[in-house]
Amino acid sequence: MVLDEVAFSRQFAVLEVQWRAGNVKGVFEISGNSRYDDEITERYHFPSNYLPVARDLAGDWVVYRETRIAGGRMAYIAAALVERIDPDPADPGHYYARVRDFLEFDQPVPYRDRDGRFAERFLREMARPADAGRTMRGKSVRALDNADFVAIVNSGLAETLDPENRIRLELDAPRIDVETRLLLDDHFAERRVEQMLVNRKIRDANFRNHVLDAYESTCAVTGLRIVNGGGKAEAQAAHIWSVADGGPDIVQNGVALSATAHWLFDRHLISFDDNLCLLVSHNKVPSEYLQLFPPAGQRIRLPRDPGLHPRADFVARHRERFAGALAH
Repeated sequence: MVLDEVAFSRQFAVLEVQWRAGNVKGVFEISGNSRYDDEITERYHFPSNYLPVARDLAGDWVVYRETRIAGGRMAYIAAALVERIDPDPADPGHYYARVRDFLEFDQPVPYRDRDGRFAERFLREMARPADAGRTMRGKSVRALDNADFVAIVNSGLAETLDPENRIRLELDAPRIDVETRLLLDDHFAERRVEQMLVNRKIRDANFRNHVLDAYESTCAVTGLRIVNGGGKAEAQAAHIWSVADGGPDIVQNGVALSATAHWLFDRHLISFDDNLCLLVSHNKVPSEYLQLFPPAGQRIRLPRDPGLHPRADFVARHRERFAGALAH
């Protein structure tokens, strides 16, 4: 069945009614040159005309879709849980959707596949697919059918979930609990996907995949790169601002470290300054490790893409604990 523009609008309204009944998820659209105060791992900024739809999303999941503006990929790039909706104290005409459990996909999921099939149902049912862009104007916050949500997330996390990658991403049997194994072995379904998105082992595997890819499986501190025959890197993915304290699972909150450097970093015996040069607690770090570290004033090894470098506020949080460790 295909729909003309009037029928499309009616179908969209029906989808929003289903949304309010708890039968659908949502989409937040983002663009590279947005004038909004977005930090998509934490908040999504939107005008008041989207408030009724956004309020119904509180407590449920959305996927982020990049538009074509400013070189955007026209693809779904991540999922997040909407925690609450807050007014913008600086602008009464705007609001914030506060999100948590943000998880970037392994690969962007095109909003239209190679066969021309749209990822969203009501776009698939349009009479003239060429009108999709025009028809979607004014729908930057919108409903998403449950089945489409499941398909998008599973496609986005295909690399993390691939059985061939379980050893490399530490999702093999000796390293996971029963709950995680059941999630990995179960058939794709909405409830399974929601549980998967908050499962710590699966999130760690996704984080490891992104961080080691960004750092080319090389320890940022020692420069060592060791990959075994099964493709598993010696380097580990370390959180800068710990998950236990609220840190997100994003590359900018991660750094690739060898096991020893990771141990020292988690105990705040090493850290980074504002220029991402190594700081060392010399009176607490064994002298035999010091020869592995870069000379004073030299930056750690960083991803080629500056957009993936550690975020300054995350590094500052870690360094505060490092300073505290020195004081004891």
